[in-house]
Order: sequence, then C-alpha cells, then structure tokens
Amino acid sequence: MFPRLETDRLILREMTKEDAEGIFACFSNEDVTRYYGQETLEKIEQAEKIVDFFSKSYSEKRGIRWGIERRGTKGIIGTIGFNAWLPKHKRAEIGYELHPDYWRNGYTLEAVLKVISYGFEKLDLTRIGAVVFIENKASNNLLEKVGFQKEGVLRDYMYQNGKAYDTFVYSLLRK
Repeated sequence: MFPRLETDRLILREMTKEDAEGIFACFSNEDVTRYYGQETLEKIEQAEKIVDFFSKSYSEKRGIRWGIERRGTKGIIGTIGFNAWLPKHKRAEIGYELHPDYWRNGYTLEAVLKVISYGFEKLDLTRIGAVVFIENKASNNLLEKVGFQKEGVLRDYMYQNGKAYDTFVYSLLRK
C-alpha cells in the first residue's frame, strides 16, 4: 500500500494517470524546469510517462514520490519524494517541485517537513541528501532552513538545456 501523508493544508498521495495534467502543468513551465535537470515537457504523454516512472520506481524500491494536493481541492500542484533510495544503506535524496501559482505560501516547507519525518521514522533512513542547482536560491534557503547542511559543490553535475551546471550537495542526518 502506498502511504498517504497529511499535513494541516496538504494531502500527499499516490499519483495516478489522472494526475498527468497536474504533472504537465508543472513540468511544461520553464520557471519550474529551469533548475530541475529535466527538459521542459511539450506533450501530455510525457507527463503520463513520468507518472509511470514514479510508480515503477516505488514498486522497485528505488524511490517514492507523492503528489501534493491542497486539502479540499482536486488535482495536484506539485510532487515531492525520495529518489536514489537505497534501503540497504538507509539513505535517499529528496526532490520536489511546485507549480509557480503556489510558490511563497509555505506549501513546500510543509511538505518537506512531513516527508523528512516519514523518511526517518517509517523508511528508517539515516541520511537524506539533496542536490540543488547553485542558482536555485529558494530551494537552497528552504533546505538550510529545515536543517540540511551544505557538504560541497558538485562541478558540472547537472545539465539543463544542453548546459552543465554546478550544484550544491546537502545532507540531513537522523538525530
């Protein structure tokens, strides 16, 4: 069973084919993909493949990705979860994105705190990592705000639109 998580304002739930529209709304927006390491989507079919990828990743215990839905509304406004999940080594990397219409409302912070707690308490993680474009000030600030420590720079680590970018690497260890 896919875990459903809830916060005061959000429901973090399994994504289905019906969520392809919400995925497309995010990943077809250049403001979202600018610091993502993924090309901007052009067709809804690409979003459907992303839903399939997240589902397969969970069934193979390589990752877990929730759709972010606001309580009382239908449809996702972004996603959050763990990739590079290695249960044997008790570690994973957190990733998230939110449609720009919902930026600066504290939704990402709320979701990140819930997912971190789930990672440490239910997945028995010891380490949660994050890799973030240096230019992505909002995400860097958010991670530092919740206690992630910057470990260094990965040079030319991510490509976006054919150009290599440096990233910061962060970690948060279970207390």
